[in-house]
Order: sequence, then C-alpha cells, then structure tokens
Amino acid sequence: MTTTPRHGGTTSTDRTSQQNRRAWLDWLGSERRYGDNTLAAYAADLDDYSGFLARSGTDTPDMTPDRRSFRGWLADMSERSLARTTIARRVSALRSYYRFCGRTGRINVPDLAWLRAPKIPHAVPKPVSQDEARAMLQAIFQRRGDDWAKKRDFALLMLLYGAGLRISEALALTRAALPIGDWLRITGKGGKIREVPVLAAVAEAVADYVAFCPFDDGGDAPLFVSARGNALGARAAQRLVEGLRVQLNLPSHVTPHALRHAFATHLLGNGADLRAIQELLGHASLSTTQRYTSVDEAHLVRLHRDTHPRGR
Repeated sequence: MTTTPRHGGTTSTDRTSQQNRRAWLDWLGSERRYGDNTLAAYAADLDDYSGFLARSGTDTPDMTPDRRSFRGWLADMSERSLARTTIARRVSALRSYYRFCGRTGRINVPDLAWLRAPKIPHAVPKPVSQDEARAMLQAIFQRRGDDWAKKRDFALLMLLYGAGLRISEALALTRAALPIGDWLRITGKGGKIREVPVLAAVAEAVADYVAFCPFDDGGDAPLFVSARGNALGARAAQRLVEGLRVQLNLPSHVTPHALRHAFATHLLGNGADLRAIQELLGHASLSTTQRYTSVDEAHLVRLHRDTHPRGR
C-alpha cells in the first residue's frame, strides 16, 4: 500500500498510510470480528486502490476521497475484466476504510454518498440436486485411497449437505466436539455461535470415520486430518469435490458450498420455514436467506411447465 519516493526512502505520508491501514485492519478483526480470509481480501482490495493511485500519480488513500480518482479506479478494474462481485467487494472495502478513518479523525471525509459500486445482477444460489448429492456421496467409496480417508471425505460432505455447514466451519471442528449428538455448536462468521441439529446419518458417518482414523491427538486436535495427521485444508476439500464432479460429469457450479446451498433449498422445498433456515445457516440477515426462495420458485415453474397438460 505504500509508495516509495524517488530518493529511495520512506516518507511521512508512507508511514501514515501504513499506520491507518494497520489500524483499520485491527479494528475489522477485533471489533467487527472478521476472519483471516476476509481481512486478507480487504487488505488486498485497499492495496489495489493504492496501487492504482500510485500508477496514476494523483494522490494517496490518506487524502480526502477524490471522485475523479475513484471513477478512474472503477474504469481500470473494468478494463482488467474483473467480475462485478469483485469490484463491489473492493468498493465496499474502500468505503469501510474511509468511514473508519473519517470517524477516527485520521482523514477528512466530508461525504461518501457518491462512493458506490456498480449494481450486481441478482444472483441465485446454484445447489446440487438430491440425485447429484446422493451420487457424490456414493462415489466417494469408489475412489482410490485408504478406507479411513474415504470415510473422512464421506463424513465431511455429510456435514456440508446434512447440517448445512460452511467448509470452514466443518474443518474447524476439533475432537472436543465428539461424540456428536443431536446438536452441534458451530462458530460461524464474525464469531457468531449457533446450534445446529444433527441427523443420525450424519453423526454415524462422523463416528465411523473417527473409529477408523489412525490419528488421535486429543480434544484440541482437528477432527478432519490429512494423510500426515495435519489439519485438513479447504483446498483438499475443494479438490475432492472437483474430482467427484469430473467423475460424475456434474456441472461446474458443483462445489463444497453448493452442498450447503442444497441443504437450504431442499429444506425449503419440503416446507421448512425461512426463518428456521436462516438460523440453521447462521445468516445475519433474512434477505440473504431469501435468495433460496428464488431457487425454489424456479423449481416450481419447471415442475408446472413439465407436468401441466398445457405446459408444452
């Protein structure tokens, strides 16, 4: 985020910039309870804006926000073919930075009403179907590898699909959560804690994996481990689903998170209350959960079209 003067030293502006950036990130972590991944993304977003300003030679992020510079940054991101969702997140990070610096008296920020991102098209979650989810779970045991690792992968996907966990939430579980009973306490985004009911089939899958797992380092040890006994990473889970997707010739939207989407839409399709689904997913806002009604409505439209005598 810093710029280097021509003589090679570090200016007071650079030091102020570094201090403001650090204070903002510390505030996001301590007060807003943002996770490490979100903090890293927001830091990179601010650095992208700083890099643009340095290249254009206009100003720095630690001066009063400038509309011309901001519009130039938007144009620059569009020229780089960045997704609208990425641009929106970067603008959100910049607004957060300026709001923090304005509130703490670090920067003169008279107005931010004009600092807005382009509108994002309404995105409908793309879950996997019940048949696709069932096929994925069954295909795990047809893959090569150790039996205990297959049971691990099966238990992991069962937690995503059967309990609606985020992949980060499932991988954060420790041995202290065992034995898994009717309810599971989950720490979600922002440190928010929720209680999730656990299906008997999910609890059995986890118990079966634990019984065959060759590693057991006690209550603080990660529940899901790699072949070397280390904590299983999110990339390993992503590779697992990618392999199953290729093996079963499934569409590209099938990801670990799509199983969480499937959990919500299948509950909704079978009559579950939207507020209850919000609690199960750990969404802070009902508007986030309401996206799943669009998925269910699309299913009803297809069902009506395909089954009604005049549908064709």
